Amino acid sequence: MKYILLPTDFSANSWNALEYAIRFFKSENCTFYILHIGELKDSGVNGNSFTFPTNKMFSTIKKKIDTFSLRVERLLTHQKHHLVLLHEYGNFIDIIRKTVYEKKIDLIVMGTKGTSGLRTAIVGSNTGDVITKVICNVLVIPENASITKPKNIAFATDYNIFYTHPILNTLSDQLRISKANFNILNVSHSNGFLTGTQEKNKEYLKDYIEEIFVGTLKFHSVTNENIKEAILKFVDDNQIEMLTMVAKNLNFFQQLLFDTTIEKLSFHTTIPIFVLHE
Repeated sequence: MKYILLPTDFSANSWNALEYAIRFFKSENCTFYILHIGELKDSGVNGNSFTFPTNKMFSTIKKKIDTFSLRVERLLTHQKHHLVLLHEYGNFIDIIRKTVYEKKIDLIVMGTKGTSGLRTAIVGSNTGDVITKVICNVLVIPENASITKPKNIAFATDYNIFYTHPILNTLSDQLRISKANFNILNVSHSNGFLTGTQEKNKEYLKDYIEEIFVGTLKFHSVTNENIKEAILKFVDDNQIEMLTMVAKNLNFFQQLLFDTTIEKLSFHTTIPIFVLHE
């Protein structure tokens, strides 16, 4: 059984993330925890005292939850899927952490809005905070992502990290479920030669994937001073439909997700990003 957490604000992009998750895990035994987090000021708690919120406030929230629940139940036609609705008040990240711990969450799936202006980060503030502050795998679904299983997955890495069992186990699970082609992408600043440690890490990763994976596996190496530019071009040129990376691989992670200097970001409005934690 997989335990998947889907935070929602009842928006179109959070619904898109939910729909993507249900489709991606269609054949898996899953419990989907749909979590709405309200602001503490709306909870009736005021400092150390408790005040009674207005009936109108509760009525509005309840109506949204009931409507959302009905939509989800119509979508959950598979007997392997189960739904649990959660409604909490408080700090967004604190509630996410608590839920991940208490419900033994395997994966957080979050929607994120595309950006219309220039010089903007790929992920929004809530999604960015979850990725960096919560120790749990996160699947980020852009609002314009296609609701289909990916046929081509790219794993961006510089081979500077050791691939632990939790990382490899999640990768193998991702490949088993998607049955996608798997492209391992290394972007180098220099001449493309790997150090001894990088070579060992690459061979370890290669041996593991070849042992468990029956699909098409390809290794790619690109030299470019701009990591983000190189990954964006690779995604576009190779029809990549999901990008995977490890959170502690900061060289890729920070530059791709949080650097705001690039003026044209097109892929992030359509391509899901899978961030792995240990």
